Amino acid sequence: MERRHSIEVSVANERLGAGHPVRVQSMTDTITANIEATVRQILALAHEGSELVRLSVLDDEDAMAVPTIRAQLIDSGCHVPLVGDFHFNGHTLLKEHPSCAKALDKFRINPGNLGFGQSHDRNFASILEIAGKHDKAVRIGANWGSLNDPVRQRLLSEHADWPLEKVLEHAMIESTLESASFAINMGFPANKLVLSAKVSHVPSLLTIYRALAKKTDFALHLGLTEAGTGESAIIASTAAMSILLQEGIGDTLRVSITPPAHINLDEEDPRIQEVRVCQQILQANGLRTFVPTVRSCPGCGRTQREIHRSMVIQVSEFVASRALDWRMRFPGSETMVIAVMGCVVNGIKEAKHANVGISLPGRAGESPLPLVFSDGESYGVLQGENPGEQFTQFLENYIKSHFGSRVAK
Repeated sequence: MERRHSIEVSVANERLGAGHPVRVQSMTDTITANIEATVRQILALAHEGSELVRLSVLDDEDAMAVPTIRAQLIDSGCHVPLVGDFHFNGHTLLKEHPSCAKALDKFRINPGNLGFGQSHDRNFASILEIAGKHDKAVRIGANWGSLNDPVRQRLLSEHADWPLEKVLEHAMIESTLESASFAINMGFPANKLVLSAKVSHVPSLLTIYRALAKKTDFALHLGLTEAGTGESAIIASTAAMSILLQEGIGDTLRVSITPPAHINLDEEDPRIQEVRVCQQILQANGLRTFVPTVRSCPGCGRTQREIHRSMVIQVSEFVASRALDWRMRFPGSETMVIAVMGCVVNGIKEAKHANVGISLPGRAGESPLPLVFSDGESYGVLQGENPGEQFTQFLENYIKSHFGSRVAK
């Protein structure tokens, strides 16, 4: 697909826009002043593949913690760019804690939370001046939960016949563009500026981002705010992000998911789900690859249901458990396609379309042995009591033999 042209923005070691891959961003939910918890979560997010991590800077304690967080991350070998999220008092915190400003790589500011009138302009200008002094990128992140009220009131007055939804959409667009113009008129460089304008209504989000993409060439950060939890959050974000990405819009991406409670520190932090969902959205849209793709048929009355389901689960869990190691040790393995099919109706040819595929025996008098295919050619059959273990071992051997010459040093 043709990507929208956007201005390149450097955020520490990551480059955004200008045809660079759409970057995956995540957000912590720890109290930033709790240094141990925050470092632990950032490391988990970065290990999963987050390329930028946003953290809240709420007060003096948070601001004072940021340099130590940065130092501990570096000591752990983690150089993921940190985005400081400021609301209401960012101008004060950044001025009073220059070490915080220096330790961050990007500032996220909400133009709706900077005050009103001249106070708004002074506070906004102060943050931009500090960002410029330290050569930091800035994301102007508008949100319909804190929309610039004068803009909204003006549009309500000028277009009394418009539905409220349309007024909000246009207010979001105008507020975001006015804030960007303010920054540019102050002399803030365009190659340090990223825009976002988040709402929770998918059609409105599409309208807003299409307008921003048409009216400006600033880099755009995508996200659907207050998307919810579980499947509903994933589906809503995927619906919105996929449409925009297919239209070439978007330079960074974060998915908003309210995670379940996390009590046991020995368990996986549920916050990393947002990283995986971002990666899956980008991979499904053909923009990037992160893990081998496992394809499987849904199963029907022709399949041996339990055998097929068990094989799909076993292969999927195996790939998920090995994907990070494969990606580090065998670059390119993430582009693999693995097929687990349930019968001969479409199974054989669909298995042949994959790098590695297996067609399981169905119920219609088929051979009782699973057929394995490698790069479109028949490899043979699996015999014995543990076909799942045999097939996962075949996958491991395939990766080592096909990607072994490109093992990362």
